[in-house]
Amino acid sequence: MGPAEKLPGPVVISPSLLPKDFTLSKGKDAPAGQDDENSERGNWSSKTDYLLSMVGYAVGLGNVWRFPYLTYQNGGGEILFYITAIWFTFIFLECSLGQFASLGPVSVWRILPILQGVGITMVIITTLVTVYYNVIIAYALYYLFASFQSVLPWSDCFAWADENCSKTPVVSDCNTTLPNGTIIHTNYSYVTSNNLTCLNGSLAYKQVQLPSEQYWNKVALRRSSGLDETGEIVWYLALCLLLSWLIVGAALFKGIKSSGKVVYFTALFPYVVLVILLVRGATLEGARDGIEYYIGTQSNFTKLMEAEVWKDAATQIFFSLSVAWGGLVALSSYNKFHNNCYSDAIAVCLVNCLTSVFAGFAIFSVLGHMAFLADRPVSEVVDSGFDLAFVAYPSALSKLPVAPLWSFLFFFMLLLLGLDSQFASIETVTTTIQDIYPKVMKKMRVPVTLGLCMLLFFLGLICVTQAGIYWVNLVDHFCAGWGILFAAVLEIIGISWIYGGNRFIQDIEMMIGKKSWWFWLWWRACWFFITPVLLCVILCWSLVTFSPPKYGSVEYPAWGSAVGWCMIVFCIVWIPIVAIVKIVKAPGNLWQRIVSCCRPAANWGPSLECHRGERYSHMVDPHKERDQEIPTVDGFVHKLE
Repeated sequence: MGPAEKLPGPVVISPSLLPKDFTLSKGKDAPAGQDDENSERGNWSSKTDYLLSMVGYAVGLGNVWRFPYLTYQNGGGEILFYITAIWFTFIFLECSLGQFASLGPVSVWRILPILQGVGITMVIITTLVTVYYNVIIAYALYYLFASFQSVLPWSDCFAWADENCSKTPVVSDCNTTLPNGTIIHTNYSYVTSNNLTCLNGSLAYKQVQLPSEQYWNKVALRRSSGLDETGEIVWYLALCLLLSWLIVGAALFKGIKSSGKVVYFTALFPYVVLVILLVRGATLEGARDGIEYYIGTQSNFTKLMEAEVWKDAATQIFFSLSVAWGGLVALSSYNKFHNNCYSDAIAVCLVNCLTSVFAGFAIFSVLGHMAFLADRPVSEVVDSGFDLAFVAYPSALSKLPVAPLWSFLFFFMLLLLGLDSQFASIETVTTTIQDIYPKVMKKMRVPVTLGLCMLLFFLGLICVTQAGIYWVNLVDHFCAGWGILFAAVLEIIGISWIYGGNRFIQDIEMMIGKKSWWFWLWWRACWFFITPVLLCVILCWSLVTFSPPKYGSVEYPAWGSAVGWCMIVFCIVWIPIVAIVKIVKAPGNLWQRIVSCCRPAANWGPSLECHRGERYSHMVDPHKERDQEIPTVDGFVHKLE
């Protein structure tokens, strides 16, 4: 470690030099816990709180209803581990960034003021996603309550079903041999009424829907014909949505101090449920076929040569690890300065990836049993997304003994997985508010948090109308896709190439200690070349292969797509707007202004003076500077002249 990077040694201050009212004790009015390093902002009560919150944020619904499907579709899980190794470097970058400056996803861009709009984009997209993500949690709550019945309501075709509902395949027509030896093709009712027999291989089946599918559409969603037909608010889904927001608000009313304790249950109990489901599934007939279809006989290394496979895997892991959403920066900003964020990033990546693989065994073992009972190939009962979580898997569970118990456990697991991710997403928004209005959040954290939850609840009511599922799919299609990819590209390029990857490595070494040149070789390769190139390829591929949104076979009207484009434009337009504002307000000619905006702000660096060393001895203290700042209506903080 060079002279410019040495941390200051201990400083001894004579008690006679301290003010008379100075005290080292933290009374009941202290803003943070007794062990908090940053008394103004607060820190995690323990490292376990932080790790469980990170795991809960990264491990979400996609690990259960998307990752296993992608694994079997791409011939095995090998490629997913390769991609995870690359995205791991992005997690380490974001964790280090938030921890170093103790700032959220917007204010942390003091590192590169010209790209502060990237942080705003992340927070806006996260806010929009929380609106519909809690609707999915409301779906899980509804099914959870519906499981408290002796007979699951989707286990058979009850009064709400139509003539297309059937638990088993229905033969429509076939070839048969008449008594005179003539072979004819006729409907199945004629065959049965005349005691004839269908010839082998000639059966044609009628298009039918499982009871669970019709229950999902007709009862749970009361789904309309399309986005044009809004219909009325589905009152029981609205109540479930309100309950889900109340749970989120209650868990976050004290910020990380309360959510850090809640995650001990919400992050760990899903693993208990997964183990129970796996043990039960493994004992069922046909489970082996399902598991082999998932990751056994279908595993095929030749698929590594297909570009589509790499694109799908990279996209899924990117979103699964929650990078570039702002949440990793926000959660890490509450770490103590010398926390080992390197080992944290490794732990989160491993747990996330292994959870996805483990969940696949639990899911496919039960789906294999479902295929066995229906005498159909596993491929015909496997699905992903909503169709897996609310149609295929509930249908499979309804066929088990004590079906309500297994249904309750499954939807309780989905509920907890969703809540964990939602906690971190809302904490991302409140952290941003705290960075801009620290005094307000210090005094009014509870009303601000609850007010935010209620505001997002009202925004989400459109998603619990009869056309709600179309709105959920629309926001997911536009906002949770290439908007985040675009922000990620600018983030990695800005930090690695403009701020300087080597400079950022020096910042990290101030936290975790000096490392060898060989240690940083892989990180330099990823941050400078591999990750930016991979992100650009995925972004371009997503734009080139972009298709209009549709839900199942229902296509969206032109105005629906226009609304989607307006949402994503609203999210990313802040990037050029903020860049222009920063350049206009900077001194000098145009080139000098651009150059100054591409340099760290004067108040960029470690939050506490004791951590700045000689490298940041020139840093303007943001705590002292804040008293001379006022918030303006455009959301930025400008110094008073």
